[in-house]
Amino acid sequence: MAAFGDDIVIVAAYRTAICKAKRGGFKDTRPDDLLASVLKAVVERTSLDPSEVGDIVVGTVIAPGSQRAMECRVAAYFAGFPDTVPIRTVNRQCSSGLQAVADVAASIRAGYYEIGIGAGVESMSIDHTAGGGFQSTNPRAQDFPKARDCLLPMGITSENVAERYGVTREEQDMAAVESHKRAAAAIASGKLKEEIVPVATKIVDPSTKEEKAVVISVDDGVRPNSNMADLAKLKTVFKPDGSTTAGNASQISDGAGAVLLMKRSLAMKKGLPILGIFRSFAVTGVEPAVMGVGPAYAIPAATNLAGLKVSDIDLFEINEAFASQYVYCCKKLELDLEKVNVNGGAIAIGHPLGATGARCVATLLHEMKRRGKDCRFGVISMCIGTGMGAAAVFERGDSVDELSNAQVANGDGH
Repeated sequence: MAAFGDDIVIVAAYRTAICKAKRGGFKDTRPDDLLASVLKAVVERTSLDPSEVGDIVVGTVIAPGSQRAMECRVAAYFAGFPDTVPIRTVNRQCSSGLQAVADVAASIRAGYYEIGIGAGVESMSIDHTAGGGFQSTNPRAQDFPKARDCLLPMGITSENVAERYGVTREEQDMAAVESHKRAAAAIASGKLKEEIVPVATKIVDPSTKEEKAVVISVDDGVRPNSNMADLAKLKTVFKPDGSTTAGNASQISDGAGAVLLMKRSLAMKKGLPILGIFRSFAVTGVEPAVMGVGPAYAIPAATNLAGLKVSDIDLFEINEAFASQYVYCCKKLELDLEKVNVNGGAIAIGHPLGATGARCVATLLHEMKRRGKDCRFGVISMCIGTGMGAAAVFERGDSVDELSNAQVANGDGH
């Protein structure tokens, strides 16, 4: 593992609440306002001078690229960043928020800059493409089976996973009920307040057009009363004889997250608390037709890069794009479900595509901090449309041995 002072560490990780697209708390909130709220939080809550940030990388998926790039720059100004701080977007579909964090970690390690923010944002209320498909595709793709499979609706890939690997409707519905149950318990306990930045915004009444000022600070897609009987009544969405329903798939959502990274030596010099250490990141390719299996391959790749085994990991955040693929990946890796998505996952909380990776970092690291010594290593992973999986390994911030904690890092980071 990396030298002590040269460790890339996370000193802050926050997210907005995650809200239902089109009808939730952020249905009338612009994506640049969502992003600005978390960018502001990571510098304000660490008392960092925004001008010290070397770059901001934002994961985002469905908005037109050039428009979202402009909106991200606007968000940085809203958040109080000066002209001198650059910003860019990254799009690796559902892993974009995690990719942003990994890109910043790599850039700091390479010496491009000392401090960076990896973030993510998605407004599926405003930039909703589900059902719309792609504007145009190359007709040649039809002659290449794997290329053709890249164009499959995500729901069909979910059905493919369920069929190929024998994941039953009952197993999928059980995973959905558990997701809602855990998320509801996490909200009721109040512990998610540590990671959520309240957002002052407005909600517009669609019939009267009346605007109401609100502060949104709670995930609004969670259904505490979700149960097997109700889920069993839902019709399948993608295939008449399939098993994927609106109840056992992730919700379309609005939200944002941001993660502040630097070297440990600099964090110590500034007297900043260390929430987590970025240990490794891996992306693996899988068959596009069963893209949901991605985490089953990305997680072992990432743990291997960190010099660990999957069994060394104490806590997992695995994106529940669909219950079919989530159940399969947990089974394939023989994971203890008491260590996976302990505060619920995307089926209950929602999946704002570009923001999910950053949301998971905030959720994972705050939970690891709460668990203390019993929780040293954590993993975040998700499947990626067109056939990939991404995963990253984090170490709890204060889990290095006492001797290391007593060391004084020199100004040069060694």
